[in-house]
Amino acid sequence: MNIFRLAGDMTHLASVLVLLLKIHTIKSCAGISLKTQELYAIVFASRYLDIFTDFISLYNTLMKLIFLGSSFSIVWYMRSHNVVRRSYDKAQDTFRHYFILLPCLLLALFIHEKFTFMEVMWTFSLYLEAVAILPQLVLLQRTRNIDNLTGQYVFLLGAYRGLYILNWVYRYLTEPHYVHWIPWISGIVQTLLYADFFYYYFDSWKNNKKLQLPA
Repeated sequence: MNIFRLAGDMTHLASVLVLLLKIHTIKSCAGISLKTQELYAIVFASRYLDIFTDFISLYNTLMKLIFLGSSFSIVWYMRSHNVVRRSYDKAQDTFRHYFILLPCLLLALFIHEKFTFMEVMWTFSLYLEAVAILPQLVLLQRTRNIDNLTGQYVFLLGAYRGLYILNWVYRYLTEPHYVHWIPWISGIVQTLLYADFFYYYFDSWKNNKKLQLPA
């Protein structure tokens, strides 16, 4: 494992911890899209189907368990917790996220590296992860005023994917025959979706002002 992969994993983990901190300590999910969190739960559930069949390393298994557990915990908090669910803004979180599930699944059925159930589901998770942030970005544009923890959560999610791109570049330069077009293209699409957010995030940080996205 190289430094970019490790940094990407730790940044991804930090994004989850920031979100759980907001939900558990403040008892609020204001500004967080339940639609995005449901999509991430599906992403991890379909990607880590091999958790009980293929052992790679203790680190790998622990990370899978953390992301599976945290994603479903967040969905439960937002849907069922007596206090947290009251802060969820359902009226603003209206992105029809179920409509992107079928296209991602169909794309995985036709464009994959190997036609097996596990491989298709892994590929489906890549395609879905690439667009899972869309409901969250739409919600932030509608609410405009973004609290610090929500802004940090979204920034860390985007940074994680950017670090993974550096990891792929490093591996391409140092490992013979390392070519994986599907995760590369999916990762680039995912990173590009954050471009507008990154611009306003750094602008607010540079000018020491509250983060706002244009309507």
